[in-house]
Amino acid sequence: MMLSSLIRQSRLTVRQTTTTFESLRRTAAAGIAIQTQVLRNFATAGEALEYDVCVVGGGPGGYVAAIKAAQLGLKAICVEGRGTLGGTCLNVGCIPSKALLNSSHKYEDATKHFADYGIQVDNVAIDVPKMMAQKEQAVGGLTKGIEGLFKKNKVKYVKGWGKVTGANEVTVATSEGGEEKVVAKNVVLATGSEVTPLPGVQIDEERIVSSTGAIALKEVPKKMVVIGGGIIGLELGSVWSRLGAEVEVIEFLPNIVPAMDHEVRRNFERVMKKQGIKIRLKSKVTSAVADADGVKLTVEPAEGGEQEHMEADVVLVAIGRRPFTEGLGLEDLGIEMDRGRVLVNDKFQTNVPSIHAIGDVIPGPMLAHKAEEDGIACVEHIAGKVGHVNYDTIPSIVYTHPEVAWVGKTEMELKSEGVKYKTGKFSMMANSRARTVDETDGIVKFLADKETDKILGVHIMGSNAGELIAECVLAMEYGASSEDIARTCHGHPTLSEAVKEAAMATYDKPIHS
Repeated sequence: MMLSSLIRQSRLTVRQTTTTFESLRRTAAAGIAIQTQVLRNFATAGEALEYDVCVVGGGPGGYVAAIKAAQLGLKAICVEGRGTLGGTCLNVGCIPSKALLNSSHKYEDATKHFADYGIQVDNVAIDVPKMMAQKEQAVGGLTKGIEGLFKKNKVKYVKGWGKVTGANEVTVATSEGGEEKVVAKNVVLATGSEVTPLPGVQIDEERIVSSTGAIALKEVPKKMVVIGGGIIGLELGSVWSRLGAEVEVIEFLPNIVPAMDHEVRRNFERVMKKQGIKIRLKSKVTSAVADADGVKLTVEPAEGGEQEHMEADVVLVAIGRRPFTEGLGLEDLGIEMDRGRVLVNDKFQTNVPSIHAIGDVIPGPMLAHKAEEDGIACVEHIAGKVGHVNYDTIPSIVYTHPEVAWVGKTEMELKSEGVKYKTGKFSMMANSRARTVDETDGIVKFLADKETDKILGVHIMGSNAGELIAECVLAMEYGASSEDIARTCHGHPTLSEAVKEAAMATYDKPIHS
């Protein structure tokens, strides 16, 4: 009796289990969500996939994060709506502007300086379309190169605009017009930044342009007004000034490039004016209206006062950039933000732990190389490792000619913080390599702790300053003193010897000045 009862109970249990399994199978087949299946991705083909990391944005921070994630053994996917990888920097920012800076510098050399070197060149002319084609060739090669790196590292690439629709879900409006849901254990926001608009000025990218339009002009304007005396405005203003445009920079603040050391800035501003760029400080543009003949602007003192009217063929709006977070769905998820920037902890996590953010959308300098470091450190944390970015050693570079580069504190910052410091300077005029190539406008300036000699900041103006700053960044990363650099052998004759001499001037005395 007992045995028979056990057999019946066993058969009942089997039938119930079978029924339950069949019910689950039918439920899944019908597409009804089951809690245990929440971490699944239903691709357009209906294939269930799951990723460790989904990066939203394929700029310098985003694509580097995706590649590093894959290298660390994580299953990674990158969502980018532009249609090409590299973000603003590679497509319409850092890279194309440097191509035009190089071309315009060569043209200026040919027309103004070749004769000084005994080189006679006649009938030098500008071919703007060909110049733009060279720029696009450089950009195209690099964007395709990133796609190649994605394939090499097995990073999935989805073309479309992503929106975060859950703690572990990104919905993509694909470039083909469809929709795809990506589910991942971790989401990394790397959407970069966009041009900050100026009230009263409507950008049309023809007469009134942002940096995007300024690198795509079809001809050299007779007059260009640059609104904003920051890095972008001065670089692009330099391009068109060298090619023959009359350029005037209008800056709201008392100084151009406010983050630059005051002494270096003074030298830099002098050189810019010497090159023919007009600079108007403590002024603001209240309106700019474009028509078939050009742009009519209204300018007045920053603190208010009598208005002035002026005209230009092209106006470049370069007052800065702001985080690009519109349409990401962050408000719906309650992601904490401050003045447009996403707030993160030291592991780049937002208040929703599975959602991370890097680059221009979080606090800190809006620089491509900073975003790259963020990306690597972020995915290292995700992979269970330790990632770190030392924001005190992020270099800044202005790619005018001469270039200006710096890292660490300015002298004014040290004074305001009450830090006791010492300085050492060396003029490029006394550098043998600078003399031989006739690039003597410039200075190297060190700031070091008065007691320990630890390097606190380095500021360089001169040819190839962006390259020269690298050894100083490395030195500061390892807590080096000015004496450490001063006692390091530098090749002769090189521009880098100016760095050595400035370091010598900081802890002792230079030889050549």
